[in-house]
Amino acid sequence: MPCWSALLVHGAGGGAWEWNRWRGVLQAHAIAAQAVELQPTAQGLAATTLQDYATQVQLALQALPRPRVLVGASLGGLLAAMCTGEADALVLVNPLPPAPWHQRLVQRPWGRVVPWQRNVRLHSTREAMPDTDDASALWAFRHWRDESGQVLREAHAGVEVEKPDCPALFVVSKQDEDVPPAIISDWAQTWRAGRLETLANSHVGPLLGHQAQTIAVQAVAWLNRLGRAG
Repeated sequence: MPCWSALLVHGAGGGAWEWNRWRGVLQAHAIAAQAVELQPTAQGLAATTLQDYATQVQLALQALPRPRVLVGASLGGLLAAMCTGEADALVLVNPLPPAPWHQRLVQRPWGRVVPWQRNVRLHSTREAMPDTDDASALWAFRHWRDESGQVLREAHAGVEVEKPDCPALFVVSKQDEDVPPAIISDWAQTWRAGRLETLANSHVGPLLGHQAQTIAVQAVAWLNRLGRAG
């Protein structure tokens, strides 16, 4: 059975910390897990583009030994889908969809910089994380960051992504107001990919909720099945 290495890509306004629970599970199963921390360009956050982030993901992935699995959540899921050429497996957690599925998302305007860190409130963070504990919600509240509006505009405008040659698994929340599960299910069916339907009832639940470790274990089991099949 191969010894996997994993690159974990966080979502918009988040950071590598979003993967703390998954990273512990992966490492306990002998998977070398590295969480990338997406960085703005030297010109600043407002000038940062989706391709700037994708380039960071691609370079970080290329630096890992094979076989390697690329794991992304939300915006990180879209970035992972854009960078599958160097991956041997793909795990997408409530991913932001590419074209044509992006058309079914609720569209909203984005400023030059989305002030999630500056305008964050503990109450709104707790509402967005109904399936986690108070300590985790407080941690997230203190660690959200501002995001590039340009990145989000480009992502929501629809990105053309090719179906990957490697196996893919979609991890889907039971309830998700940001990316409705039906969209992800249709995308997964088109790609003929695996689908892991979870009991998480929020967009970030599979990473930060009560079920996060259990979901990560199920993702590891899927990887192990790939190794045995290979």
